[in-house]
Amino acid sequence: METELTKLVGVRHPIVQTGMGWVAGPRLVSASANAGALGILASATMTVEELRGAVREVKSRTDAPFGVNLRADAGDARERVRIIIDEGVKVASFALAPSRELIAELKDAGVVVIPSVGARRHAEKVAAWGADAVIVQGGEGGGHTGEVATTVLLPQVVDAVEIPVVAAGGFFDGRGLVAALAYGAAGIAMGTRFLLTSDSTVPDAVKAKYLAATVKEVTVTSAVDGLPHRMLRTDLVNSLEGASRTRSFTQALRRAAGFRKLSGLTWHAMIRDGLAMKHGKNLSWSQVLLAANTPMLLRASMVEGRTDLGVMASGQVAGVIDDLPSCAELVEHVMADAERVLQEMAAGKG
Repeated sequence: METELTKLVGVRHPIVQTGMGWVAGPRLVSASANAGALGILASATMTVEELRGAVREVKSRTDAPFGVNLRADAGDARERVRIIIDEGVKVASFALAPSRELIAELKDAGVVVIPSVGARRHAEKVAAWGADAVIVQGGEGGGHTGEVATTVLLPQVVDAVEIPVVAAGGFFDGRGLVAALAYGAAGIAMGTRFLLTSDSTVPDAVKAKYLAATVKEVTVTSAVDGLPHRMLRTDLVNSLEGASRTRSFTQALRRAAGFRKLSGLTWHAMIRDGLAMKHGKNLSWSQVLLAANTPMLLRASMVEGRTDLGVMASGQVAGVIDDLPSCAELVEHVMADAERVLQEMAAGKG
């Protein structure tokens, strides 16, 4: 199936595996790429040298195009951009809008720039700055998310920009791909669906928690870092929502100390990163610290399997997923399902 996305990045299928911290490592990304999707490596939870090593590992596992997701506000963003350019990575993906200068630097080197956005105005801004495409995530998506559903946000963005639009938030099968194409999208991006594959390195016990969750157990909370964050409802989420300001600060300080030791960040750098994530919000100091060390909370679950101590970012689709296919099986199923739906519609059976 050829779309503007497949032509732009050179993949076989209009499917993107998103850059999830602690989840989208070399194994998942290379498996996604070999399956014909665009795999995106998550770099925000890696050091610069770890990123270089991860990129080279992906290249050793696949000859297919893949991307790297960056935080545009990171202090070492330009170092990471240089790795992408030097290593010949096809796509640079951004969770926050990159600057006009960063987009130009990447494009001059032949890198395709695809920021993720959650609002029409953000899509218009990055398109005007030269972005090659955008991933637009509706409120159903996991992690930091907005309030507007994909079915409302997607057509707004498609109508507003001339570049390819990739739909994210609520997609897990071929029916969703056909629906996104009908809205004018060039493909779909999936996070939770790729997390729940046999190629994902997330511990089996954590995957079991996702598979057991109902749609109602995938909630949005601001208790973790002061920003709307879609995740599985757990005892930790309940305790953060019910904690006093003093208790919240104590918990945040303890977790921040752990993340500082793991990451090598100074307290100054951690607070700077936390403040950068405020996005104009009036956050308490405990929320600033939690915002800075949210990666530590994700790592506890996604790497260490400690669902009692960590958070589990999740799209609402976790409530309707009940299997763990390989990436190859997942992509094959999505595309076969999409072809079936299109054939049925053409025959008047839809």
